[in-house]
Amino acid sequence: MFSAILIFLSGTKRYRYKKSLGSPIVHIFQVIVASFNKRNLERPSNIGCMYEDAPESSRIQHTNQFRRLDLATVVVEGDFPGGGGATSVPPNPWRLSSVTRVEEVKMVARLLPIWATTIIFWTTYAQMITFSVVQASTMERTIGGFMIPAGSLTVFFVAAILITLAVNDRLIMPFWKKWKGKPGFTNLQRIALGLVLSTLGMASAALIERKRLSVARAAGPTVPTLPVSVFYLIPQFFLVGAGEAFIYTGQLDFFITQSPKGMKTMSTGLFLTTLSLGFFFSSFLVSIIKQVTGAGDRQGWLADNINNGRLDLFYGLLSILSFINFVAYLVCANWYKPQVNLRPVLELEDKKMVNGTVAEEKV
Repeated sequence: MFSAILIFLSGTKRYRYKKSLGSPIVHIFQVIVASFNKRNLERPSNIGCMYEDAPESSRIQHTNQFRRLDLATVVVEGDFPGGGGATSVPPNPWRLSSVTRVEEVKMVARLLPIWATTIIFWTTYAQMITFSVVQASTMERTIGGFMIPAGSLTVFFVAAILITLAVNDRLIMPFWKKWKGKPGFTNLQRIALGLVLSTLGMASAALIERKRLSVARAAGPTVPTLPVSVFYLIPQFFLVGAGEAFIYTGQLDFFITQSPKGMKTMSTGLFLTTLSLGFFFSSFLVSIIKQVTGAGDRQGWLADNINNGRLDLFYGLLSILSFINFVAYLVCANWYKPQVNLRPVLELEDKKMVNGTVAEEKV
C-alpha cells in the first residue's frame, strides 16, 4: 500500500486538472431555495420568459416534470445585485437560476426513485456473505480428505459474475443485436434482471434452508456436521452473483450517463450509497427480526444456533420484500423519462411527400 501511494503521488504532476465550477450540492440547493422563495408566483407558460444564461451549445432542453422548480427561472426585482438588468451583472444564484441549471436538478431528481429501489438488492447480497457462511459451517464440506472452508464459498459469487458477464458479452448481446437491432440490454433492463435474480436467489435460499433445518431436526442437536452437502448452497450464490453482474453494471452506467455533465462524480457517489445503505438496512432488519421474533424466552428466527432458528422464514421475508421492491422498480422505471437530447441538435432539414404523407428528415 505504501508503494502504491508513492506511485500515485508521482503521477499527480501529469494529472489533468479541470477548474471547479462549484459544488453540485450547492447548485441543487440554490435551485430549491430560489423556487421555494417564489412559490407564490405563477409559473410562466412560455419557455421564452424563463431566464437562461448558459451558452447555446451547452443548454439543456426544458421538460415539464417537477414544474414547481421552474419558478426558480422567473425574473423578479432584486434577482440581480444592485438592481441591474440581466445583461449587467450575474444574478444572485440563490434567487434566480437558469433553465439549464434547473434541468440539471430535475435530472438528479429523476435518478432518485431508481436509486431508492436498488438498495434492497444489496440487503440480500449482505445475507449471502453472512448467514450463508453460517449455514455452510453446519453442512458437509469435505471433498476426499480436504475440508472446504465455509467462508470460501463466496468464490461462487466471483464465478457467477465472470460467467454471467461472459455469457452476456458473447451470447446474449450478439443475439439481442440480431433480433432487436440493439447492442444489448439497456441499463434499466439490466437493473431489472438483477432484481429478479436476487428475488429468485432469496426464494431458493429459503427452500434450501428449509431442507437443511429438516435434516438438522432429524439428526438431533448433538450432531456437529449435518449429513447434507454444502453444494446445495450454490444456486443461491449463483443467482445473487449473476444478479450482481447485471445490477452493478446497469447501475453504474445509468447513474453516469443519465446525470448532468457537471455532476458525474456526485452521481457515482450516489450509486455507491446504494451499497452502504443496503448493508445498513440489512443490519436494521436483522435487529428488528430478532426483537420481534425472539422476545421473551423464544429463540426467534435468527437464533444464536441457526439449527434452532427459522432462517428459512427470514429468507422468505427477504424474497417477498425483493418482489415488492421489484414491482416498485417497474413503476419507477416506467415513470422515468430520460433526457435524450442535452441540447437542441435535432433540426428539421427537409420535408418530402412519400405515399401522400409528409416525411420529416432530421439530423
